[in-house]
Amino acid sequence: MTDCIFCKIAIKEIPSDIIYEDENMIAFKDVNPMAPVHVLIIPKIHMESMDHVTKKDSVLLGELLYKIKEIASLLGLENGYRVVNNCGEDGLQTVKHLHFHLLGKRKMQWPPG
Repeated sequence: MTDCIFCKIAIKEIPSDIIYEDENMIAFKDVNPMAPVHVLIIPKIHMESMDHVTKKDSVLLGELLYKIKEIASLLGLENGYRVVNNCGEDGLQTVKHLHFHLLGKRKMQWPPG
């Protein structure tokens, strides 16, 4: 997807502060952090949102979610963290590329929104 900012980050056309990367995913610091630790985790292939995930994507998403706990550990989030996925307009998804927010190093509030 040529106009997707996250696709451009994944192929390193746009620089980012990368925390983790492998052949399927990339994790980088959010440029507008909402917590002392705020990392975005995205698949390298373009998927618009959770509404566009198919059964064939289940292995990739499982790997991505599994890797979040390792990234949290790498970032020293031993006291807990929050993982957020926004989907669609009412979910306030602002970038149309599936992504997960990893937030930590502060006490989270509830309800979240």
